[in-house]
Amino acid sequence: MKLTDLLGEIKCSYVQGIQDVDVGAVVYDSRKVTPGCLFVCISGAKFDGHDFAAEAVRRGAGALVVSREVEAVGESVTVVRVEDTRYALAFISAAWFGHPAEKLKVIGITGTKGKTTTTCLVKAILENAGFKVGLIGTIETIIGDIHIHAENTTPESYLLQETFARMAEAGLDAVVMEVSSQALKLHRSQGFVFDYGIFTNLEPDHIGPDEHADFEEYMACKRLLFRQCRVGIVNGDDAHAEEIIQGHDCVLETYGMGKDCMLRARDPELVHTRKELGVNFRVEGLMEFAVHVPMPGRFSVYNALCAISICRHFNVEPSKICDALRTAQVKGRIERVPISDRFTLLIDYAHNAMALESLLSTLREYRPERLVCVFGCGGNRSRQRRYEMGEVSGRLADLTVITSDNPRFEEPGDIIADIRTGISRTEGTYVEICDRREAIAYAISHAGEGDLIVLAGKGHEDYQEIKGKKYPMDERLIIRELLESGLEHI
Repeated sequence: MKLTDLLGEIKCSYVQGIQDVDVGAVVYDSRKVTPGCLFVCISGAKFDGHDFAAEAVRRGAGALVVSREVEAVGESVTVVRVEDTRYALAFISAAWFGHPAEKLKVIGITGTKGKTTTTCLVKAILENAGFKVGLIGTIETIIGDIHIHAENTTPESYLLQETFARMAEAGLDAVVMEVSSQALKLHRSQGFVFDYGIFTNLEPDHIGPDEHADFEEYMACKRLLFRQCRVGIVNGDDAHAEEIIQGHDCVLETYGMGKDCMLRARDPELVHTRKELGVNFRVEGLMEFAVHVPMPGRFSVYNALCAISICRHFNVEPSKICDALRTAQVKGRIERVPISDRFTLLIDYAHNAMALESLLSTLREYRPERLVCVFGCGGNRSRQRRYEMGEVSGRLADLTVITSDNPRFEEPGDIIADIRTGISRTEGTYVEICDRREAIAYAISHAGEGDLIVLAGKGHEDYQEIKGKKYPMDERLIIRELLESGLEHI
């Protein structure tokens, strides 16, 4: 492919070399340079591709895309300068793969909470209606029967376009994807237009080194989605909804429980049986029907309503929506593990104070005999998060089992001590069991009639990271092994 075809309408200037040079590959990692490739010099958290430009040329790169001057590359290579190489990479990648997003209906969901659950609900509903749907998210990428473990919530733009191309080639009709604030900030989701852009909610999160400088930047990045979609679907109840849609250039719709929302949930009713924690509600406004969701709480109403708002555009019948919602379950998101009729056991990804408070407050509404929270905190992360999570669990849980999460390069005991500092600010009852397997065994073996136990923090993760190495650790497998071994012997 010619370089001029890849650059398309990207604003650029040719510093040196032949403009219509042939390009054999598009590369942004200097370790993967091949003869005749186009090397795009992007900056990452630790490395800057511009520093490897000369090496890329020595290894055979035929052209470079840069945003600043590079040295010692010689005169034989074509050098193109752009304002932002990450932005350019997105458009170059789209052109390289033949603009595959144009062959799919692309649904992008952004927000602090609810992205993973909502993407899974949308996929379930659309597939129940006969559509072939791909998924790109925090847990995995799904292309037909192929499941690929996710490294980032939203892949780098080149990988994203490659995934779109694979989905189009597989004959998929649509793709539903999580769009992180980091992806929007780093232009990973540029190079195409979303058919539907969705906003779930916004609360302070992802603020700190290598993420966002402050809440204003975090919100500004979320806002970018509504300048890159045809139809915007917004949670009209969220306090930041008006700010999120500032400067939008799409058709807007709203969903929520407020009377001004275009698609509304009415009369939510909690459902608590020996087999299920769920919620019933009625949909009104743009559609009218009753819904049952086998997942607990107010946030489950919002997630389901958001999914309905999206699937309405695919003309899915209410009966097919209801059938899909009734059987939906998302790995690691208030996931029920059916091991006893005496008590309820859940696994959830809640790994910060905001998410844990939302989770425990929701579960409190179901009036369990006891609410037991088993959790730890990640190492090499903010100590403040540990204090806050300890305080939240101490306030809302009847018993907290403090344990280990991903200690990384810290000592688990030091992390537990920080959590203890937070929980000591409350009158909450707690025990400390460093080994997570033993902590889970303790919670299950001490469960009483009507108790509700939640294993928080790991969710979909099936590993534990210690001293730079990931060890297999799936809580579902641990539970199964504990039951098979007989808890009384543990």
